[in-house]
Amino acid sequence: MRKFFQLDELGTTYRREIIGGLTTFLSMAYILVVNPMTLSLQSIPDLPDAMRMDHGSVFAATAIAAAVGSLIMGLLAKYPIGLAPGMGLNAFFAYTVMLTYEIPWQTALTGVLFSGLIFIALTLTGLRETIINAIPIELKYAVGAGIGLFITFVGFQNAGIIVNDDAVLVGLGDIHSAPTLLTIFGLIITIIMMTKGINGSIFYGMLITAVVGMIFGLVELPTKIVSAAPSIAPTFGVALENIFQTPGDIFTLQMLVIVLTFLFVDFFDTAGTLVAVANQAGLMKDNKLPRAGRALMADASATTVGSLLGTSTTTAYIESSAGVAVGARSGLAAVVTGILFLLSLFFFPLLSVITTHVTAPAIIIVGVLMVSVLGKIDWTKFEIAVPAFFTIIAMPLSYSIATGIAMGFVFYPITMLIKGRGKEIHPIMYFLFVVFVLYFVFLK
Repeated sequence: MRKFFQLDELGTTYRREIIGGLTTFLSMAYILVVNPMTLSLQSIPDLPDAMRMDHGSVFAATAIAAAVGSLIMGLLAKYPIGLAPGMGLNAFFAYTVMLTYEIPWQTALTGVLFSGLIFIALTLTGLRETIINAIPIELKYAVGAGIGLFITFVGFQNAGIIVNDDAVLVGLGDIHSAPTLLTIFGLIITIIMMTKGINGSIFYGMLITAVVGMIFGLVELPTKIVSAAPSIAPTFGVALENIFQTPGDIFTLQMLVIVLTFLFVDFFDTAGTLVAVANQAGLMKDNKLPRAGRALMADASATTVGSLLGTSTTTAYIESSAGVAVGARSGLAAVVTGILFLLSLFFFPLLSVITTHVTAPAIIIVGVLMVSVLGKIDWTKFEIAVPAFFTIIAMPLSYSIATGIAMGFVFYPITMLIKGRGKEIHPIMYFLFVVFVLYFVFLK
């Protein structure tokens, strides 16, 4: 094992890798709570049960997909990077695809499956570099920042801090209500721990908030701690079955945009995370990422497996940097993370103490981390600032990640051509321009 993971060559030890894998798991573990709540639309009242994904099944799918992705990353690519269903993409799946577009979750899972299969094909053929280079870096940053604003908005809504206001669309909620005060407390605690640089702050913040909620009677006590893993039957294989059952709902322009959004966000989120964590760990060689194809294949495979299990897109987690910070350097850390996700399957009863007001601080903080790339956009160039700004602002205002991406990709060729910089636009961008113009023309 020492030779397989090149522990001596990387200057690390079993102890460092195990601690690193545990730290990464604790930093990512909030997704085990947030993802089932998001995909089951738990924060949205008065919805038919048919519109909601089964909470227990999504929990199991989340844990297994995270385990599979992390294990493949550790064993195939040998990087200390954990994978799990991505924040932002799960919000797009739930709030845009299911709620706004009124597309059944079964069809949405098929969209995730298609994006995963396309990702695998792009990785095997080597086209991934062409596509990565085709999208201007400023738009990549804008997409990440826009998703950050979007999920922060969702977090504020779940907490009751921001509510509907017929006069001005949105306004400040009742911040004196006990559940909202619990969220505010959790947010403050998490911010304090994050500021002090405590690893796993988001996870610990949720635990502390849940405990305080139980003390004050705002959160029900769990009936037990350990149980058999919840059944995955309600969602297992549905993505594949749906292709043959409702083909008319799948092969549409709207689904094309959805698949492209899943693919685009996952593709660049993973690439960015890989480069960032590898840089931090000192694993880059001559400014290139060794075994990049294997790492991207791990992500693409996990997305495909996750869709078949019953969860939204699985992607590499920037929280892996917490594990690297305590010494992780090899794929052994990712293997440890994957094993811990498998073990978490048997602690499902504990999730009863995690309410939307407990998870809201985690969602808000993740949003803060995602908008940190804003400073990398060159706002002094108007032809860049316009599409970047429209990408960012349209996501929370339209309550749709896809709409934000579409607006940015439509305006980028326009402003660049007018500025006389048309030669800098890759042909792929013109293709995406046409796709997204058609998206707006035929948008329901």
